[in-house]
Amino acid sequence: MPIRFSIDHARRLVLARAEGEIALKDIEAFTDAVMVENAMPYRKLFDGRGSHGKYDDHDLMQLGARISAYASVERRGALAIVPSDEYLDLAKRFINLGKSGRPARVFADPDEALRWLLEQPDP
Repeated sequence: MPIRFSIDHARRLVLARAEGEIALKDIEAFTDAVMVENAMPYRKLFDGRGSHGKYDDHDLMQLGARISAYASVERRGALAIVPSDEYLDLAKRFINLGKSGRPARVFADPDEALRWLLEQPDP
């Protein structure tokens, strides 16, 4: 899987790193795995600096709808995304599509993103 992640149940934290080419199916597999592990309410750091996307606007809209559907089932924890420079606008669009009342921000620095996440309360 081009998205590697770990789930720290004690800290209620998901750390994910995308590498190489990422398609919609890869992001769906990641979000499904987080759901299966009952980690949707956890804070999440998604580091995409080492990846490039193979998806279009339609895929992004589908992903936004999927994330919103998850929100109707269960509260979701704060989200911090650290995209590569070329995907900064796309990350911001995703945040706007899938926010649904949870704290979510885009960062340039993963350490800053993690500090912010750890300050966020559990939902």
